[in-house]
Amino acid sequence: MFRGDPEHSGVYPAPGVPKFTRVKWKFHTRGQVISSPAIANGMVYVGSTDHNLYAIDLQNGTLKWKFESKSRITSSPAVSGGAVFFGSYDGNFYALDAMSGKVKWTFANPGERRFAAKHIHGLQPAGETMLDPFDVYLSSPAVWQGAIYFGSGDGNVYAVHADSGKLKWRFHTGDVVHASPAISGGKLFIGSWDTYFYALDAATGREIWRFKTGEDPDIHNQVGIQSSALIYGGLVYFGCRDSNFYALDANTGEKRWSFSNHGSWVVGSPTTKDGKVYFATSDSGLFHALDAKLGTPVFSLKLAWPMFSSPSIAGNVLYIGSGAGKLTAIDLVAQRTAWTFETDGFRENSAIYVKPDGSPNYETAFADDFYDDVVIGVGKMRTLGAILSSPVVADDVVYFGSTDGNLYALM
Repeated sequence: MFRGDPEHSGVYPAPGVPKFTRVKWKFHTRGQVISSPAIANGMVYVGSTDHNLYAIDLQNGTLKWKFESKSRITSSPAVSGGAVFFGSYDGNFYALDAMSGKVKWTFANPGERRFAAKHIHGLQPAGETMLDPFDVYLSSPAVWQGAIYFGSGDGNVYAVHADSGKLKWRFHTGDVVHASPAISGGKLFIGSWDTYFYALDAATGREIWRFKTGEDPDIHNQVGIQSSALIYGGLVYFGCRDSNFYALDANTGEKRWSFSNHGSWVVGSPTTKDGKVYFATSDSGLFHALDAKLGTPVFSLKLAWPMFSSPSIAGNVLYIGSGAGKLTAIDLVAQRTAWTFETDGFRENSAIYVKPDGSPNYETAFADDFYDDVVIGVGKMRTLGAILSSPVVADDVVYFGSTDGNLYALM
């Protein structure tokens, strides 16, 4: 499942790729691969904006089967009990047979949607309600004690029975829920675009506590929780578009500490190792390591490009993707970059959208602050093969998707 386990640790018991040697294989879809892969049954499962959920042979990268929904799939699948679970923008949540791809059941919500607001990000025309072009993910399911848990653009958090898809409970928030639920100690933890982070009883859906994050009523830029939570050592960690990274007491919701990112979002989920918590920022392009208990800085790396991808760890190496279409491997002991990999999209389009100093060439992509022009500009930047997918590590291979349409397997 997303981040490897219900607590969203992002830590994989594998040797990983301390030194990059080659591309083992790549599998091309006809859309962007924003979904993060899941590995089970000798296969890699991943969604694409071409509407398909793919099952790909783990060893050679060949197609085993695919299932076509009625819209794009940016939810990261979970595999459990012989089934693969995921959501689609068509408003359905699916359970497929993991070996054949045949539908076991579907669960329909009242209507999937993206976050929207007037004058969003300060764009024009100011009086018009606009869809957020950076709301790219659907909630990815968690599996726990015979139930499947996920959020929805209809504002609800759902729990459905894994064997039948019948509703177990729903909990309504005040806005879009595209973060993914984390589960620990019988509690479900999830944030909403309504500015609140929630702890719910996973068995009943009863609210245990909620925590208020920042508001931005004018341009709705510094508001909302896209980041999915990590549970570690009795604390719950998550990033927010109010530019803070939070650590809360998992039992009470009391804030233990917060770390300011000075206007830059934290969209990806954090990870931890050896008493440190790791996360990355959007516009400022920073990778941070903090003391997990105190929130004090340990080290930071300037990676220059926005990062929505969530970091993953295997051994002493952390892997994270960026909007530049690069996967960066960071040596956590040496506290420096170990190696980088460039996607096909980066190699094809970096001359247009990357400046000589390696920074983003936004001036070429964005013609104006009119909403339509910004949407077009975002699309241009994603031709770099942006890595919005989060890496998954199995044995000595790292798997991740790219907006150039490829699922990559690196050794």
